[in-house]
Amino acid sequence: MPYQKLMQPEPGANGTAITEFVLLGLVETLELLPVVFVLFLFAYLVTVGGNLSILAAILVEPKLHTPMYFFLGNLSVLDIGCITVTVPSMLSRLLTHKHAIPYEACLTQLFFFHLLVGVDCFLLTAMAYDRFLAICRPLTYSTRMSQAVQRILVAVSWACAFTNALTHTVAISTLNFCGPNVIHHFYCDLPQLFQLSCSSTQLNEQLLFAVGFIMAGTPMALIVTSYAHVAAAVLRIRSVEGRKKTFSTCGSHLAVVALFYGSGIFNYMRLGSAKLSDKDKAVGIFNTVINPMLNPVIYSLRNPHVQGALWRVVMGKWSLT
Repeated sequence: MPYQKLMQPEPGANGTAITEFVLLGLVETLELLPVVFVLFLFAYLVTVGGNLSILAAILVEPKLHTPMYFFLGNLSVLDIGCITVTVPSMLSRLLTHKHAIPYEACLTQLFFFHLLVGVDCFLLTAMAYDRFLAICRPLTYSTRMSQAVQRILVAVSWACAFTNALTHTVAISTLNFCGPNVIHHFYCDLPQLFQLSCSSTQLNEQLLFAVGFIMAGTPMALIVTSYAHVAAAVLRIRSVEGRKKTFSTCGSHLAVVALFYGSGIFNYMRLGSAKLSDKDKAVGIFNTVINPMLNPVIYSLRNPHVQGALWRVVMGKWSLT
């Protein structure tokens, strides 16, 4: 597919010669495009449907009106937002065969992606703190995790994530892009834009590592600390059945944390690589599609309360009490 014309620099504002980027997507073979379209449309519908079902289950099941599921409901909203930022525009490009995305739209997509992922990161930390209080400080749990505290944690998560996303978006907007403008991916993100810049990206990469250490490293440290205390408390339980029952409330959250941080670390710790590979595309799919799609499955698996509520939602048997 000829992109030579699109790769030529065009006069633009804000010190950049590029007015649009070309997102090549996942595959360039025309015969595979319908398959990719069907798979991603299916994944999008399943993800949105699954997360909306989790939200409905939390609303209709009184047993799920707890802080843990309040955070899970917020997480479901974020998962819907995260996949909506990337996949619908990709499906549109597959239908229209127009791969160009305006410079401003690319930065907007980058901003909202980092905003939602950042909130996700902090909410996972809040959920770990909730498990710590529930298991290690049960007598003061209701006061330490009151509705006011829950709302404050969510508000702080959004504020910190907004600051992080705005910082990276403003920083990337200071770079010059004078060609080529072809992104070998299906959405705009920092690693891809760094490689296309004709300015030095050293300061931007250092900023990414520094802010990433604060925004991801600190929550990760808090999660590890919380679960270290939880593990110590669980080990003090003499009954094997008691240990299993107590720790089972944390298993789903730990699985989501492992998937989230594992894919995120791989994606952003490889900025120095000379060329983006198919592995980067696979990680991108994992971040934007697989993770949001798996979260409802993970949280409903082996959870009778969620499964029961989901069944009532599907069958139309519910009452908001």
